[in-house]
Amino acid sequence: MNLFYAPCFTAEDNSVALSQEESKHATKVLRKKTGDLIHLTNGKGLMAQGEISDTAGKTVQVSLIEIHLQTPKPYSLDLYVAPTKMNDRYEWFLEKATEIGLSSITPIICDQSERKVIKAERYEKVLLSAMKQSLQAYLPLLHPAISLKKCLDQDISGEKLFAHCEADKMKTALNSLDLKNKKLSIFIGPEGDFSLSEIKKAIEKGCKPVSFGNTRLRTETAALYACASVAAQNESE
Repeated sequence: MNLFYAPCFTAEDNSVALSQEESKHATKVLRKKTGDLIHLTNGKGLMAQGEISDTAGKTVQVSLIEIHLQTPKPYSLDLYVAPTKMNDRYEWFLEKATEIGLSSITPIICDQSERKVIKAERYEKVLLSAMKQSLQAYLPLLHPAISLKKCLDQDISGEKLFAHCEADKMKTALNSLDLKNKKLSIFIGPEGDFSLSEIKKAIEKGCKPVSFGNTRLRTETAALYACASVAAQNESE
């Protein structure tokens, strides 16, 4: 099954036009033609089955047959993750985390960040591709990159978990926490970890220090570990 992305259709619509990029993929790559049935999502929860009604021109026209709302996950997970030095590692994390399930991602620029510029357009494509590949109806939000200190000054709702590698008896193991049916924000730093001043500010702002075990994980591994830990608790019986 192939899933197409059409962000503008609603539950009340009878038809939708695919973007030029999605239309090209449908007709040139998958060889779809008039009368073929396809599946679509708007990335906001709606899934639809439609019939291709017209392939002339640059955009494929689709008559919508059935539309339903995909049940959202019972939790909300917002990840705040420092960009990695090697960009392909961050893209790998975005792909895998989307497949597992998350609500949003915010790249945070930290004191010890080696990469301070992100490729937002490229990241959006990775998220979209992963959503379609995993047949999901919710596209994770990609927020603009922001410095960690400015981010911590914002009003972030829900439970805030701050993962760092400094020795701290107050840290709690992530997998020992109750992560079910909650709104969670998890912060993960760069290769050099958060600075002491960043850790101090995070705690002052109400973040709970957490650990991911006894081994030191790469940024993208830690982020995926957090994503998988939350999903595992929420999907268990």
